[in-house]
Amino acid sequence: MTCPHLSYRRTDGELEFDTERAYCTVIDEFVSPMRADVCNDRHELDHERDCEHYREAAGLE
Repeated sequence: MTCPHLSYRRTDGELEFDTERAYCTVIDEFVSPMRADVCNDRHELDHERDCEHYREAAGLE
């Protein structure tokens, strides 16, 4: 299952990249490829329980 809050972009609005980079729409920032892999590869990932960025944005902390 892929993270519904990740998108992949080739630009940050000013710079263009050679490859797409993972962008977290919850924190409006690019995230590391390792972070994106964890978010996308964990089938049991529950964003409300497991993602600190989502929890903080949603006021669940």
